[in-house]
Amino acid sequence: MNLSLAGKTIKTGFVRLMFVMILLGLPTQTLYADENIEEPKPDTYSKLKIFSEVLSLIESNYVESVESDAIVNGAIRGMVKSLDPHTSYLPPASYKEMQVETTGKFGGLGIEISIRDGILTVVSPIEETPAFEVGIQAGDKIIKIEDESTLDMTLQDAVSRLRGETGSPVTVTIFRESFKAPKEFTIVRAIIKVRSVVHKRYKKDIGYIKIRSFSKNTSLDLDKALAELKSKEISKLILDLRNNPGGLLNQAVEVTDRFLNRENLIVYTKGRSDEQNMRFTSHDKVAGVSYPLIILVNGGSASASEIVAGALQDLNRAIIVGTPTFGKGSVQTIIPLSDGSALRLTTARYYTPSGRVIQENGIEPDITIERQVPEEVGKAEKEKEPEEKTRLRRFLREKDLKKHLKGKSSIGGAVEEESSEKNTIEKGEAEETSLNEDLAKDNQLQHAVSLLSGWEVMKKVFKNLQVPLPDPDSRISMH
Repeated sequence: MNLSLAGKTIKTGFVRLMFVMILLGLPTQTLYADENIEEPKPDTYSKLKIFSEVLSLIESNYVESVESDAIVNGAIRGMVKSLDPHTSYLPPASYKEMQVETTGKFGGLGIEISIRDGILTVVSPIEETPAFEVGIQAGDKIIKIEDESTLDMTLQDAVSRLRGETGSPVTVTIFRESFKAPKEFTIVRAIIKVRSVVHKRYKKDIGYIKIRSFSKNTSLDLDKALAELKSKEISKLILDLRNNPGGLLNQAVEVTDRFLNRENLIVYTKGRSDEQNMRFTSHDKVAGVSYPLIILVNGGSASASEIVAGALQDLNRAIIVGTPTFGKGSVQTIIPLSDGSALRLTTARYYTPSGRVIQENGIEPDITIERQVPEEVGKAEKEKEPEEKTRLRRFLREKDLKKHLKGKSSIGGAVEEESSEKNTIEKGEAEETSLNEDLAKDNQLQHAVSLLSGWEVMKKVFKNLQVPLPDPDSRISMH
């Protein structure tokens, strides 16, 4: 989880807060509390009295000597655990680790994780990271880290155990729906600095851009990719957000802005207080690209990627293809405490421009296409893991998480020398072969390319018939 901090000031009736809003799998704001804490209600005082009595009894009568700090920290964890799975207490050491994450570099595995029914669950592996390379998949349940059970382990504790020195190994025990028994995976920690944007070209005029996560340079990397594809004279575009666990909120807004040509509402938040209600809009400083656009999503698409897909779907700017997204649409606020610890508190929900709530619901594709594994690939997988009958499975989503927050109702190139022409042709043929292999292995991508390939033909037909294009709110299901 890459977290980054930047500032904005708000004011409530009893607390002055300074916060920065980010979004990566677990979107976060940072606040600084001043004074004037609201006084507890009388009933709260009576419960605190009971707590102090229990604490005193444990300190004086428990069979072994215990440290007060450990007891109080445990009580705080239990209190926040009664809320949604994204609210958590960060002891001083954990808070410092979280701040290290803001650099964008840390020794880790390359997975986005969450908690489901007290079990540590992989939301999405990040491509080209150690976890991805050893075969960790979205939906995998991490039941052990080394020899310690993850049952009822907090999310932050799990992150602390998974992260470590670069080059050091960590063994995790994984249970997958297709496994007959849990399996151990040994993963070597590495600096997780992901290349967030990659691009290709299909069928000569169809550009393809994959955003793996929303880091601090994603919008700049996107600009470079769009410029290069433009030089290759593309006329249509596929934006792949599958298995994208999220990222920075401002980058989600910037990426969405690249595909809009006038000021539009992109996303807004609603919480209990007016100060939690914010709106994020596009601007018309830079003209956005106007290519016909298809966005690919799946159950591993969460938070920031859901904001992008939901906004462009609402604004009739893109066709969404794939399977329903994860449904992570809540805002977490990091509140530093006086002893160097912090509270990560859920304070608001995200909404798409039309008022659809992302939390729990996710984004429903316009065209639903389940991912299928080609027969030859399936056979190869069976040879590697005979007990695996199939790789097709259901993605875990936000609504599957225990005590999850309810969604509520919606409100140009130089000429080559002759001596290099042969090499250029051979390189082009190799690239074409690689692209064809991509399509052969990815039926969702195949459908996106097919739809865009016939785009001009359909446009001409509709123009000649003088009938409107299909309603973007209609849903087509393809299996």
